[in-house]
Amino acid sequence: MEITPIAIAHNGFSEKFGIPRQSGCAPSVLTRIVFCPGFRSPEALRGIEDWSHLWLIWGFSANSPAHPSLPVEGESEGARAPHFSPTVRPPRLGGNTRMGVFATRSPFRPNGLGLSSVRLERVEKTATEGLVLLVSGADLMDGTPIYDIKPYLPYTDIHHDATAGFTSDAGDYRLQVEWGKGTKKGLSSALVRELTEILSEDPRPAYKDDSEQVYGITYAGWNIKFKVKDRHLIVLEVNNISDN
Repeated sequence: MEITPIAIAHNGFSEKFGIPRQSGCAPSVLTRIVFCPGFRSPEALRGIEDWSHLWLIWGFSANSPAHPSLPVEGESEGARAPHFSPTVRPPRLGGNTRMGVFATRSPFRPNGLGLSSVRLERVEKTATEGLVLLVSGADLMDGTPIYDIKPYLPYTDIHHDATAGFTSDAGDYRLQVEWGKGTKKGLSSALVRELTEILSEDPRPAYKDDSEQVYGITYAGWNIKFKVKDRHLIVLEVNNISDN
């Protein structure tokens, strides 16, 4: 069965590095969900304002192309199944411990599908794009295809007795963000808030812990360079990409 994107996500994340690893971790980040022309019927969104949160089903479109399909064991040559790695290395386990792919939220999955819970901020009526959803807390890159949208049901989607697997021992990985002198110049207060949330999530690879290493992320047309030392992230430099 083939699936078709119904919408495209648009926000300030032009690259994968720096995107929150889970939805809801950076609640100030706003994303516009713009429906594809064939799905812009206002009737399809009737009643959606009554929901505070939504589930987005989307595709990991920036991953490397999947490997060619391989024959299914015990089946004929014509029977094919997606090739995938049965184990992955979750960043929160240091990037060295392997776990089963279906026991993680790794982006490298057989069908490359993601699931995110987001807050619906409002529905915007536009002249050229029809009705657009403005959501917060999405962990998506700009241009991500959305395959389906469903309401979040608090009476059934919240499980108070849920266990958290290996993440129970992951601890608080958030960093204290410190802005260097003059680095906020030219940034709006809203953008500073968004970047602070994004950076506090520690965008570095989990196996990297070099206090002298300078990292950089790109967000909303700005390039932010930083270092991390003793759980403190220090913003060193902020440059407007359009000025380069």
